[in-house]
Amino acid sequence: MWFGVGERNCERFTRSLGRVITVEDRAKISVLINTLNEEKNLPHALRSVKPWADEIIVVDMYSTDRTVEIAQEFGAKVFLHERVVEFEIARKLAIEKASNDWMFFLDADELVPFPLARCLLQIAHEDAVDVVRVPRLNYLIGAAMQYSGWGPNQDKQYRLFRRGKLGVRANMHDHIEVFPGAKVHELSFPSDGAIIHFSYLDFEHFIAKLNRYTNVHALQAAKTGEHPHIVKALFKATRKFLAYYLLRKGYRDGWRGIYLALLMFFYEIATFAKLTQLRLVGDREDIQNMYAKEAERYLSEYVEC
Repeated sequence: MWFGVGERNCERFTRSLGRVITVEDRAKISVLINTLNEEKNLPHALRSVKPWADEIIVVDMYSTDRTVEIAQEFGAKVFLHERVVEFEIARKLAIEKASNDWMFFLDADELVPFPLARCLLQIAHEDAVDVVRVPRLNYLIGAAMQYSGWGPNQDKQYRLFRRGKLGVRANMHDHIEVFPGAKVHELSFPSDGAIIHFSYLDFEHFIAKLNRYTNVHALQAAKTGEHPHIVKALFKATRKFLAYYLLRKGYRDGWRGIYLALLMFFYEIATFAKLTQLRLVGDREDIQNMYAKEAERYLSEYVEC
């Protein structure tokens, strides 16, 4: 058994929770987690929800490490989903498999601190709202970000919700859809707590994810028929830099703030560069086929000799 998730720890949490609501009366919540090779992060996420989650659903995309084994050790229900570019689309399966009306999205590199858990359970128990936006405290290269658009009161996520009040769509940057008529409540940091997000280990990690995200973003733009334009790219990139560094006070995050703003500038440039490639030339396979034809053209000279 993993340290911190035994019966004694669950009982300790339950006794503390009882100061707010009785265990018998509290609403049941299913925690939904997507995974792909998350053996290093997943134990922290699961330890933070095991004491209070009535059900843990893990949707795994055929991990090749110990992710599935770890999830099962924590008593999670594991379901497999094909690997998809739009990673968030797998959340649909998690919603379908959940048994409870209340659900909570959690990423494998996140955890729920004790005060936030109590707040979420209280909200579900009071049953007065349908969807809750939760602050997220993001860590970047060893430190928590307070500004730069990544501060806990700047980055708020739709995470706790009632069945039928929130959906998921295949859009990387706008994947959550709150259904009409849903009552939305927004938490504040530090009074209500925040999800802890251990985001990026180093710049290599950041750039690797940036590369993957810009691939998805460019592909989505190409599918919608968006046309690349260098002036538009420079305008959007500059606007994003100014938004992160000045408007969202990235300068108060020191060197992390300036580099984050610069990388977000590059994000827009990389996205437009990839969109230009897709629209004017094609994807990697198209270019590989083009090179094969070019190679044959050069090699045909040997046949003529």
